[in-house]
Amino acid sequence: MVEIRGIEFQANDDNDMGLEFVNLSHRFGYQCPNWPYFKDVAIERKHYMAKSGVLSQTITTTMHVTTHIDAPAHVVQGTPFIDEVPLPHFFGSGLVVSIPKKKWESITGDDLEKACGHAIRKGDVLIINTGWHKEYEDGDYFAYCPGLVQSAADWMVEKGVKVVGHDTQANDHPLATAIGPQRNGPILPHLEEEYKEWSGGRDWKDDFPEWEPVHNTLFSNGILGIENVGGDLDSVTGKRVTFAFFPWNWDRGDGCIIRLVAITDKQQAYRIEAGEAF
Repeated sequence: MVEIRGIEFQANDDNDMGLEFVNLSHRFGYQCPNWPYFKDVAIERKHYMAKSGVLSQTITTTMHVTTHIDAPAHVVQGTPFIDEVPLPHFFGSGLVVSIPKKKWESITGDDLEKACGHAIRKGDVLIINTGWHKEYEDGDYFAYCPGLVQSAADWMVEKGVKVVGHDTQANDHPLATAIGPQRNGPILPHLEEEYKEWSGGRDWKDDFPEWEPVHNTLFSNGILGIENVGGDLDSVTGKRVTFAFFPWNWDRGDGCIIRLVAITDKQQAYRIEAGEAF
């Protein structure tokens, strides 16, 4: 049990179910880090204790902030919205894998095969820990994250991964998004010369000729993507766990902020109910 503001609750690691719950989400709220061309999150207290005796707040936000899941319709026209995706795609077992990466490095199919090719199962949720959840701030995180590239997307399709999550800013390398030389970009044009120097003289248009190819491949194959994974990610890295991350039932939603949770049952004593009548 744990006491919070004078009230006792069952704890994440001490509860009647015998399960352990681990938060894998970054915080959401006032001045939380944001993608470079989105408006800041705005929160207004409509009612508060001194005024009304209750607390009620109004939130203005994009759904593509903090830890969130993209619907296929976010990028691929004519594909399902978030409310149309069946519920099994927001729950299931899978792996948390360690693939350490530095600034602008690629997460490839070979990386995934080396990290978990022996352990991945069809229908798994795959969460990738590059170490960048520790850099999640308004500064360099969004512009300089490593990122998934086409070979990684092809590997996930081949293996039958159900959902992929990662502690980076998007389902693609940042320079394959509007941050780089893609449609709606570059929103950070100063990175062009910096990339040329970093890469030893290569042009970013040559290295990233396609707009969000990983998004397009994953979503066209029914694989959803969770961006900006965080929280206590390191504590479950290298383990097989069960995940839950249900979004809102948002009509024609392009994605949704989620509370990504890893669940373990060390005693193997908890069972989901069979649905018997009472």
